[in-house]
Amino acid sequence: MTTIRLSDGIVKDDVLVVGLASKSSKSSKAGAVSLQIESGDLAIDTKVLMQALSDLGATGKADEVIKVPSTSTRLIVFTGLGKASTHYDHEVLRRAAGAAARALAGNSSATFSLPAKNAAAVKAIAEGAALGSYLFDQFRGSTKSAQKAPLKSVTVHTDLASKTDVKSVAKSAEIIGTYTNLVRDLINTPPSHLTPETFCKAITDAVKKAGGASVGLKVSVMTDTQLKSKGYGGIIGVGQGSANPPRLLHISYTPKGAKAKKKYAFVGKGITFDTGGLALKPALGMEAMKSDMSGAAAVCAATIAIALLKLPVAIETWAPLAENMVSDTATRPSDVITMYGGKTVEVLNPDAEGRLVLGDALVRAQEIKDLDGIVDVATLTGAQVVALGTRTSAVMTNNPEFSSHFMDVTKETGEAFWPMPLPVELRASLDSPVADLANIGERMGGMLVAGLFLKDFVSDELPWLHLDIAGPAYNESQPHGYTPVGGTGVALRSLVQLAVAASA
Repeated sequence: MTTIRLSDGIVKDDVLVVGLASKSSKSSKAGAVSLQIESGDLAIDTKVLMQALSDLGATGKADEVIKVPSTSTRLIVFTGLGKASTHYDHEVLRRAAGAAARALAGNSSATFSLPAKNAAAVKAIAEGAALGSYLFDQFRGSTKSAQKAPLKSVTVHTDLASKTDVKSVAKSAEIIGTYTNLVRDLINTPPSHLTPETFCKAITDAVKKAGGASVGLKVSVMTDTQLKSKGYGGIIGVGQGSANPPRLLHISYTPKGAKAKKKYAFVGKGITFDTGGLALKPALGMEAMKSDMSGAAAVCAATIAIALLKLPVAIETWAPLAENMVSDTATRPSDVITMYGGKTVEVLNPDAEGRLVLGDALVRAQEIKDLDGIVDVATLTGAQVVALGTRTSAVMTNNPEFSSHFMDVTKETGEAFWPMPLPVELRASLDSPVADLANIGERMGGMLVAGLFLKDFVSDELPWLHLDIAGPAYNESQPHGYTPVGGTGVALRSLVQLAVAASA
């Protein structure tokens, strides 16, 4: 955990982080670029530093981090802000702080002084620094000592440090960082150690550590025996091929000492490993399928964060958990299963399993009375990655107003989402000759077809969002900004901010 502090006084850390931006130079040749140091509310002598930056070939581009020895502090770190501006986008600040934090692994603390004109900008800087301070080394042995520990303490320097709202957002950023990193840890944990049962234990332990009932949190877990007896055919059908039986995890958050202004249900796909079942995936890339529980991790950790922020919004969270494995008990193509609630599904493709566990959980979640909305989060389709790439998630809905509100929320968090349609003409492709519907349909537009499948399990009257985070949930490329390699923790910030918006 990285501690977030605020200061408007002298810099006590021996590492200082400031911004570096590029601007067009009027005095130089056409197209030439000059640099601008952005140190926020902290005055520093830039003359010598500018010469050093020029000698080092600094550009001020995003993700560029340059370290320069200094006399006032041991090190001044310049983090790229891109094009110079009088008002930097909060996501620019968040990413710049994150890139610097990543580059400072091995240092225990640092002060960040970037341009922040309001509480939201301070929060973005603090979040970026916290999110960039991450290391997953739980399974290292002989090489563990060689790993550089992330920053333990971050101080954000700002003249706003004494303001109540700024103190509040700094604490919020610390919580966001802590629970995003919990999501990352769960995603990065190998399937040899993360099963449906151990996932439940990890979340139960996290709830207890957060304060449990004292902060309004309760946890319950349904075993495979209970799931089978109560008709959760989707979860059982997916998990029956594994030696590690499925579970359904439920977290309930009820605000303490205040009436809930809204009540939301969160549902997260929790496939702790996905081989594809009898529709076996190719070996190349299958190792990334340990991330197929990213949605479940996000909704569970977001719920704990919401509780610790003491938001007056009730949350009912469901995480259907299973391993999709190959065995003589695995679900076969053409098998028909009966979902929770009574719908029957012909399983044409056992590798389209996420929608089956979600269908059960969505129906169960709607048994909670007086919901204002329901949100499911899932690494659901490869088609999402084809359509939107690895950094933008998809949003589908039965309620455009709810979707529009969520998109406004994401502008605050900096998480990239894009609204996608649910074309009615694609629904017919899910028709089955032997069951109520099939689990796959038209291949073209597969992300939309998967959304339409889920829509069949949600009441038309209940505002619903389906977030397909298949690409952004797991970074298999290079680290960037505050995003590490591996689990990213995407969706948590937006789920929390949705509750913040409901609290206003």
